[in-house]
Amino acid sequence: MTATVSANRKGDRRERELVNALDDAGFAVMRAPASGAATDRELPDVLAGDGETFYAIEAKSSAGDPIYLTGEEVEALLFFARNFGAKARIAVRFDREDWYFFHPGDLYTTDAGSYRVKKATALAEGTDFPEFVGETEKVTLDEVTTDPADRRREVLEAVRDGHMPVEDALDVL
Repeated sequence: MTATVSANRKGDRRERELVNALDDAGFAVMRAPASGAATDRELPDVLAGDGETFYAIEAKSSAGDPIYLTGEEVEALLFFARNFGAKARIAVRFDREDWYFFHPGDLYTTDAGSYRVKKATALAEGTDFPEFVGETEKVTLDEVTTDPADRRREVLEAVRDGHMPVEDALDVL
């Protein structure tokens, strides 16, 4: 088996994994038949919707670092998403990591016109799977209060209201 065939099989397996995870999260989802190089039509790898938001997703996975996408892949995704009425997203998965999602405009563009996602960037800046499917919401450091008095008050109110055990409050304070 050649390396290309093996890589294609792994990519197909990862796409199916993403489809199954989105399905488990309550999305109507399908893997586009004959996406990528197997067709002349420019199709995203995955289409997903939850009744309110619809996504056209180009999925990439890698054992190495970084992941690259051609300019043509990204342009085709944007074209399809715009015409379909979906939000374009790039989903990346590095070995032993979860899926991370990016708007194509948030990716680094190389001098050659390709797009790149480094593993460190995915972990630090990407939208993780729980946030993507609406299970959690990312909070940045800027959004977290920095006033120690406010933080102490929040912890004491949480203890008072029964939302935090005293032992946990001691650890936080």
